[in-house]
Amino acid sequence: MDVLLAAAGLIALSPLFAFVSFQIRRGSRGPVFYRGSRVGRHAWPFRIYKFRTMVIDAEARGGSSTADDDPRITPTGAWLRRYKIDELPQLINVLRGEMSLVGPRPQVASDVALYTSEERELLSVRPGLTDFASVRFRNEGEILRGQPDPDRAYAELIRPEKIRLGLEYVRTRSLATDCRIIWDTVKAVLGSSDPPSHASRLRRPQ
Repeated sequence: MDVLLAAAGLIALSPLFAFVSFQIRRGSRGPVFYRGSRVGRHAWPFRIYKFRTMVIDAEARGGSSTADDDPRITPTGAWLRRYKIDELPQLINVLRGEMSLVGPRPQVASDVALYTSEERELLSVRPGLTDFASVRFRNEGEILRGQPDPDRAYAELIRPEKIRLGLEYVRTRSLATDCRIIWDTVKAVLGSSDPPSHASRLRRPQ
């Protein structure tokens, strides 16, 4: 199902991909895609596809956590991130078998190295385009806005709950759960005023 839906999505979205690629090229110097290293199922590394939303030397200019007011974000990148369009090229990763449509979001190796033995359970499934945490923290950039150290703020305010939600997904995953997460994600991206039923019950990080 992942492969069929990813292939259909890439074909259907090809006009949007062409438009976004033109806007990225026109707005700033550098490639259309960002291909960062991530850790996948069974700790297997892979290169993730995203539309580039930041300046080309962004990794040398700051940390891995990105607030909405991060000066590294390009003007085109700001609206790509707002509507999560920058994540759509990960359909290529789904087609290649490196990711699924739904699953815990893939992390960088430095974060995975900090996993406890329990947290490594997250690596038992393929990472996904979206999950419970993607809906819960759809405004992650806004949460980090104004923080003097976005990486530290992410570790304290967001990471613990993301880990909990990722483990909850791994332990309760089903086709029905996947469909509900996809539906909640669509509503969140389109700016639904009412929070998804699952997300509304989540605990806020302490």
